[in-house]
Amino acid sequence: MTPLPACPPPRLRQPALRALALLLALGGTLPSALAHQGSTGTNSSTANLDFVLNIGKFIFFRVGTGAFPTASATVDTVAFNAVPAIPAGAVVPVAGNNTTVVWNGALPAFTAAATSLPVEVRSNAGQISIRATATTPLNSGANNIPLSQIVLSSSDANLPAPVVPNTGTGPAVNVTGTAFSNLVTVRSANWTFSYNPLATQRAGVYTGQISFTASSP
Repeated sequence: MTPLPACPPPRLRQPALRALALLLALGGTLPSALAHQGSTGTNSSTANLDFVLNIGKFIFFRVGTGAFPTASATVDTVAFNAVPAIPAGAVVPVAGNNTTVVWNGALPAFTAAATSLPVEVRSNAGQISIRATATTPLNSGANNIPLSQIVLSSSDANLPAPVVPNTGTGPAVNVTGTAFSNLVTVRSANWTFSYNPLATQRAGVYTGQISFTASSP
């Protein structure tokens, strides 16, 4: 039998030589970003991408004029008009000179109508606390009235009103959050301001100021 002539070694085409040279230069491994051709002839490749999303904290707080999202520079005024009623029979005296009224001489009782203001808190900063600060005492010349005689109540227990101190800053009250385990708060209510005047306080027009602060940890 006549032997078959020896086959020459296979020759690599130029693209194959380049791919082989690249493989050797990479130490025999291919980078993960290169597509791999499977037995079905389809190519696939996977690349990962990380994301960072930074959401800043904010607190929107108003007592009185304004509404979210517009802030207001207006400072509202709560005014009380103390009206006396004298015994007997709690008679309200008529303003004027030389008026006649039955009065047994006992101390008069004063009443003042309450005033309500809208309050709003919006935040994504977690637990929100509110405090009241006695910024300016109630003064009329040399006379003064303790600010603690101003009593606050709220129409919604989830947005409570803080206690007004005589001086300095009073204790904090916590606002109940509305979503995400108390991290997000959207609350609104009406705070009612009441004043119980005393007959032993001197007549006059008393002015003062209270500041309210909403804060997060």
